[in-house]
Amino acid sequence: MSIFSAMGTAVSGLSAQSAAFTNISDNIANSQTTGFKSTGTSFTDYLTSSSARQNDSGSVVATPDYENDVQGSITQSSNKLALAISGSGFFNVAEVSGSSSGKTTSFQNQQFYTRNGDFSQNLQGYLVNTSGDYLEGYMANASTGALSSTLQPINVSDVAFRPVPTSTISATVTLPQSQGTTTPSSSVSVYDSAGNAHSVALNWQQSASNANQWTVTATPDGSSAAATQATVTFNSSGTIASIASGGTTTSTLGGTASFSVPVNGASVAIDLGKIGVSGGTTQATDSTTGYSATELSQDGVATANYTGIAMGTNGDVSAVFDNGSTQVIAHVPLAKFANPDGLQRQNGQAFTASALSGSARLYDAGTSGAGTLQTGATEASNVNIDTDLTRLIVAQQAYSANAKVVTTADQMLQTTLQMKQ
Repeated sequence: MSIFSAMGTAVSGLSAQSAAFTNISDNIANSQTTGFKSTGTSFTDYLTSSSARQNDSGSVVATPDYENDVQGSITQSSNKLALAISGSGFFNVAEVSGSSSGKTTSFQNQQFYTRNGDFSQNLQGYLVNTSGDYLEGYMANASTGALSSTLQPINVSDVAFRPVPTSTISATVTLPQSQGTTTPSSSVSVYDSAGNAHSVALNWQQSASNANQWTVTATPDGSSAAATQATVTFNSSGTIASIASGGTTTSTLGGTASFSVPVNGASVAIDLGKIGVSGGTTQATDSTTGYSATELSQDGVATANYTGIAMGTNGDVSAVFDNGSTQVIAHVPLAKFANPDGLQRQNGQAFTASALSGSARLYDAGTSGAGTLQTGATEASNVNIDTDLTRLIVAQQAYSANAKVVTTADQMLQTTLQMKQ
């Protein structure tokens, strides 16, 4: 190899170590950046020619060695909307294509991905991380709660409570030994799918031929035409022995004693308790105990006031209401790649898919190796300061050595030129 070749190779070495120095400095600068993924450096030797008698080195080239699949440490955060991924998945995010005006925000068609899960709600109601990326997920239908199948930026600005229609009335009553001249009755308010209130009255009538048998009539909104009945028989201990309604009799020990009544087109179950088990509807075993209703409750909810957002480890984004209930308004899937190190880096700790990474596949958190979610936490930078400081020293020494080769080759050329004098 000639002196000129040696000088050229050394110059390429300077360039390669300079590239390594750039990667190292970028790592160190972002050692505290949430969700940042470090970059190492790989070196490749290129030969001009090579044989058993001669080796002519051409140059050395530095290529980035991306470490996107290296996990950063999970740190707890005071931000309740923060999410951290433990595993190989990425958040699906969108980036704006222009400035936001009021509640109107335009987004790029390009799909982006990130590990920066430090999200918060902006003025337009979107969940945005500290890099300005908008979290995407499957939004729930405002009326039905059904999740869409298309990713879109999650917006919580217009959250409204979806009324929960009543599906079950729980009735725990105590009936007297003898009905006497009064008809034991109680009523409870229930709700339909629109949140409208309806009344269901329960009236009890003792059998004339069997003192341990009662007929309960459930009447919705005072409509006798829609009323349904059940015959309840009690045993000597006062617990339910059987219930018959609609041609079906249930007497299995521990089974549910229930029947249903139509309310505004929907069927509402009336649960009287367990057969042969105390704690539900009973008949008194003494002559002094009168009728009482210790529980008349239902599981419907008409309305509630929105108080905030809660993130779930399963990827659910839920609205929280002042009555303590929650409703899912969006679901966050995780994107998984065959080769995450092949992702194309973008500004703000974001990535886009490339031919090297393969296309994204979406999975629920905790499935198919996509990783698990931790709420109220973020993933720290995966930069190892000790490793990069060591790399820095090595790069500095290698750069100095290559510079020495250049100056030595120059001296040798000067010596050669002086031979003519």
